[in-house]
Amino acid sequence: MKYRSLGGSGCRVSEIALGNWETHGQQIDNDAARACVEAAIDNGINFFDTADVYARGRAEQVLGEIVKGRARSDLVIATKCFWSTGPGPNDRGLSRKHVMEACEASLNRLQMDYVDLYQAHRYDIHTPLEETMRAWNDLVTQGKALYIGVSEWTAEQMTEAQAIAGDMGFNRIITNQPQYSMLWRVPEESVIPMSRGSGIGQIVWSPLAMGVLTGKYEPGRQPPRDSRAAQGGAVGSHFMKDETLEAVQRLRPIADEVGLSMANLALAWVLQNDNVSAAIMGASRPEQVHENVKASGVRLDDELMGRIDEALKGVIVRDVERDLDDADRDDD
Repeated sequence: MKYRSLGGSGCRVSEIALGNWETHGQQIDNDAARACVEAAIDNGINFFDTADVYARGRAEQVLGEIVKGRARSDLVIATKCFWSTGPGPNDRGLSRKHVMEACEASLNRLQMDYVDLYQAHRYDIHTPLEETMRAWNDLVTQGKALYIGVSEWTAEQMTEAQAIAGDMGFNRIITNQPQYSMLWRVPEESVIPMSRGSGIGQIVWSPLAMGVLTGKYEPGRQPPRDSRAAQGGAVGSHFMKDETLEAVQRLRPIADEVGLSMANLALAWVLQNDNVSAAIMGASRPEQVHENVKASGVRLDDELMGRIDEALKGVIVRDVERDLDDADRDDD
């Protein structure tokens, strides 16, 4: 396993992280979750990503129970807040009240004194950014979080946050968590260029494009019975179009040529970007962990990267207008 800096910090994280959206406390039982986490640790993964809304808090509880008793210094634990965690008007968002209370609740579920990285799951247009930045800074001062990050923020939003941090002497954002893959390259337009100059690293979610880049979904055929799509999990409609699935199948001979599975080719592709601190993978079986960690340290040359672009020509998403305040979605 190779390790990278967590954004502009001195903290080192495995370049492949294990996330538990749609798995722990929901899709798989606790024994399977434990097997996956233990397989990750055995393979050198030290970075684990979760959130308070995953499985309505159960994902944090399951992860906390699994790693309880392990040396805390060996683990880098990231969680998030923003989405609704209860019926009250202050049970969501990035107000000081919600941030402080949500962090405390996450620590209780994780059975930890601190999290390494505390992230804003989305941007809150209803709360002054200065209020959120001060709350985060206080959490770091109190030792409840070591670093702060965001998820799916725009370049403009992160620029403003860094300016406030600089003016007020607050802790700066060190990570952003965007969707990023061979098929979804939206962050390349402005987020990644801005981040490079501001000490922000990307922790990318869905590097396999909801599983589509594994090649298991084929045009004109029903999804495999054990797949996310067949079980009602979230798979973007743009990924499931026949033209996209046909293009993905053109990656198979490229993966075979370099001795990689299609999943490993997709993971290795995002890790070619020097602004990526880690790629988050999900796993429902330990075998998936053992296989996917093989992408760590793989280098793809320029000629191969060009062939990938050619294979996916016409189906790559580069610029999408999205509502980042859509409270009905929980994408990562």
